[in-house]
Amino acid sequence: MSKGSASVRFILLTLVIDALGFGLVVPIVPSLVLKLSGMNVSGASVWVGLLLASFALMQFICAPVLGGLSDRFGRRPVLLLSLAGICANYLLLAWAPSLTWLFLGRLIAGATAANAATATAYIADVTPPQQRAGQFGLVGAMFGVGFVIGPALGGVLGSYGLRLPFFAAAALAGCNVLYGLFVLPESLPVERRRPIDWRRSNPMGSLRLVMASRNLGRLALAWSALWFALGALQSTFVLANQARFGWDTRQNGLALALAGLGSAIVQGLLVRRIVPLLGERRAAMTGAVITGCSYLCIGLAPYGWVVLVGITVQSLGAITGPAIQGMISATASDDRQGETQGALSSVQGLTAIVSPLVASWVFSTFTGPAAPMLLPGAPFVISALAYAVALWAISGVRPAPALVTIGAGSGAGGNR
Repeated sequence: MSKGSASVRFILLTLVIDALGFGLVVPIVPSLVLKLSGMNVSGASVWVGLLLASFALMQFICAPVLGGLSDRFGRRPVLLLSLAGICANYLLLAWAPSLTWLFLGRLIAGATAANAATATAYIADVTPPQQRAGQFGLVGAMFGVGFVIGPALGGVLGSYGLRLPFFAAAALAGCNVLYGLFVLPESLPVERRRPIDWRRSNPMGSLRLVMASRNLGRLALAWSALWFALGALQSTFVLANQARFGWDTRQNGLALALAGLGSAIVQGLLVRRIVPLLGERRAAMTGAVITGCSYLCIGLAPYGWVVLVGITVQSLGAITGPAIQGMISATASDDRQGETQGALSSVQGLTAIVSPLVASWVFSTFTGPAAPMLLPGAPFVISALAYAVALWAISGVRPAPALVTIGAGSGAGGNR
């Protein structure tokens, strides 16, 4: 097994443990907000949205800084910092006596949430450009594996006590820190490191970076649309199913586990075959159509089993994210992969600030006493529209040998 292959396996295992801890608490947070706030489902949804937005705000501010730091000092120390912040977040959630403490925990987690950007840069460090889309699919698959086990386990543990999943997640995150400290190797050689460009290592500089060309701007818009839809799912899925089907923590956890299973299968087994066959651009467009239709199915579902059908169909569209990441990664030189992925995380973070607020407001509007019509699944209809925007953006990307070169180096690969 090559050094690069071994490094990829190290980082993927780290992501599995990280996603497992995150998945543990997803079905629990809305119920904890309900308990601490004393509000009904409609009112609590706004606070769940604010909680998610606070995390995203800190991620938006800090992600480009951490991306630039990873280009300067290496991926390993930044990844360890992120994992330590996640562990601290879960401990705060486990002991939080009020909504204020919940917000504090999410602020800490958001400030250190560099896992995805740093892991993606790590993969790019040790993978040839033409193979990156497939490897990015494995990154998504590892998160999927964690979401298979995490929500199901979290739902079961949560039925015995709302705080128990947080302690379990903190223990997993702590083990993850120890794993990275003693086992995870550095992927960025000293000779490929570069000084931090503070003009670009900030949110506004990152947004200017992703708008460096028409194609890159369209890809950033498509990436933003994907995360807008996911933010709506995270903030309202549990509450929507409680309101329309009476699902409890266990049922919601198992449904989220099904979503993770489907995503893991598609991204782990199919992305490496479908993307080379269709090309990154067409694969991304195909996935956008499939996922948009599945969100409509979930949003308008008259029965619980229809939601499960929508989740199953949605997993087939999981090729979209890795295909977009592959195209974006091809725009960056080898010494700026961290900066580029940090910029992408800023776009993701900015979207994640807006998405839960919009989704929670839509949910509250269509479930409150003055609702124009009772439709708890309304946020997922908005998510379907977001995928329509993603489809439009991707369709306008012009095929070229390379989308744009960032920095002194020349990014290999291109949009097909």
